[in-house]
Amino acid sequence: MTLNLEAWQKRALLVLGLIAVAGLFALAFTAGRVAAAPQHPGNSSPDAGFARDMQVHHSQAVEMSRIVRDQTDDVVIRTIAYDIAMTQQHQVGQMYAWLEEWGLPQSDGAERMAWMSGSGHAHTENDGGSGSGAIGADGLMPGMATDEELAQLAEATGEDAERIYLELMIDHHEAGAEMALAAVDLVQEPDVRELARKMAEGQTVEIAEMEKLLAQL
Repeated sequence: MTLNLEAWQKRALLVLGLIAVAGLFALAFTAGRVAAAPQHPGNSSPDAGFARDMQVHHSQAVEMSRIVRDQTDDVVIRTIAYDIAMTQQHQVGQMYAWLEEWGLPQSDGAERMAWMSGSGHAHTENDGGSGSGAIGADGLMPGMATDEELAQLAEATGEDAERIYLELMIDHHEAGAEMALAAVDLVQEPDVRELARKMAEGQTVEIAEMEKLLAQL
């Protein structure tokens, strides 16, 4: 009887040991899955703020570029406008897709450009030097054209349209490049940082080209 009891105890200990080992393997597997899971940016992250605000900023550049293509016959201006419209529309699609992938809304009602706080790349004329983007009294982000300016562009033709477009787009690009540089400093996603870097570089080159064209008018 004693031998049978000892054998039963050994089998029980063996079973318990196997259960414990299996539990440890399951725990390690679960921990590995959690650690390997992608950590997407949060709703209030600079990545999300940049993706939302730059979509809005880009969309107006696309709109202005499409307007001027119908208002002038100048091949160079039309080519620049086409390039800006196509490039920035594609980038809008990228940023939209990121927010979808991260499970975040395309708009969250937060103050525009608040995510730029402390970046060192900001429009500080109205923010006391805090490092966040300065929003105008009309609620527009820096560089954004007003409704009146867009109407003026749509009504102009020839060299008048070209001059208005170049002046508006230079301001628009300067503000957009500053926003992109802030994202380079602040975002966590490598793909977002790389896109922001390309935006800043590309828009800086386009500013120089447009300034030369404007000087010739």
